[in-house]
Amino acid sequence: MRGMAYDRFGDDDVLQLRDDLPDPPVGPDTVLVRVHAAGVNPVDLGIRAGGLQSFYPHHFPIVPGWDVAGVVEAVGPAVVTFAPGDEVFGYVRRDDVQWGTAAELVPAPQRCLWHKPESLSFAEAGALPLAGLTAYQALTEALDVSEGDRVLVHRASGGVGFNAVQIAVALGAHVIGTASPRNHGFLRDAGAAEVLDYSAGPVSAQLSEPVDAVLDLVGGDTLADAPKQVRDVSRIASIVDPSVNDMGGRYVFVRPEQHDLEELGRMADAGQLRVPIAKAFPLEDLVAAHRMVGEGHVRGKVVVTLR
Repeated sequence: MRGMAYDRFGDDDVLQLRDDLPDPPVGPDTVLVRVHAAGVNPVDLGIRAGGLQSFYPHHFPIVPGWDVAGVVEAVGPAVVTFAPGDEVFGYVRRDDVQWGTAAELVPAPQRCLWHKPESLSFAEAGALPLAGLTAYQALTEALDVSEGDRVLVHRASGGVGFNAVQIAVALGAHVIGTASPRNHGFLRDAGAAEVLDYSAGPVSAQLSEPVDAVLDLVGGDTLADAPKQVRDVSRIASIVDPSVNDMGGRYVFVRPEQHDLEELGRMADAGQLRVPIAKAFPLEDLVAAHRMVGEGHVRGKVVVTLR
């Protein structure tokens, strides 16, 4: 099998294009997906550096990537939701780290996948799952956002933030986003009612009044300021810093969830959720894709394409 892989932890120079990777196993509840596109996320860089060794078993060679869009190649005997030929997308976070999405084939537990939204290209669908699920679960579960809420989204022009703005708008919220001035128009086009400059001083001082819910995607001083930004500290959620629990808020660690993938697809097909692609790289340029994500301040998503 052809794919990108590494056999030791390190910087992006450990990534190698290989044609001799073993064919993936197909377990009873596994969906074998022929990959068309794979999103690149900051967590991929953290795994490559060895940062998640205490979270999951790792087995070399490791194919990076958790986001996928593609076509079902084969299914295990216990799979009933998918059949060969189905177009799917998903967040393939397995219980171990080895079989990632930056290869021709990925073995995905069926719980990690759903049917690809018809309105999205494979590149767009492959860029959506991790960031979209993170935003959706933070807003609907941790923050319980509903119509009329004033919601503050920090780092709103990033992958998770841009999805959060759109999802919160779809839920009927009045959305306030923080971003650099060059991204203010980008966020207003996505439905943000207000946009604040995160470099212009503490956000709590820029708000006309406290908001109903805060989604922290930054940590540090931004999270430390959050209790002053919100009416009730129990409605602070962070995907960055677990210490948010100590201030009475919620730490969010995204999980694969078919219902939530289905909801993201429904929003996309209803025109409520778009997925801007910052750049699509061919598989063999995954090193450049990792570098682009690592540099930060990317507007939109980075993907690699295989077909």
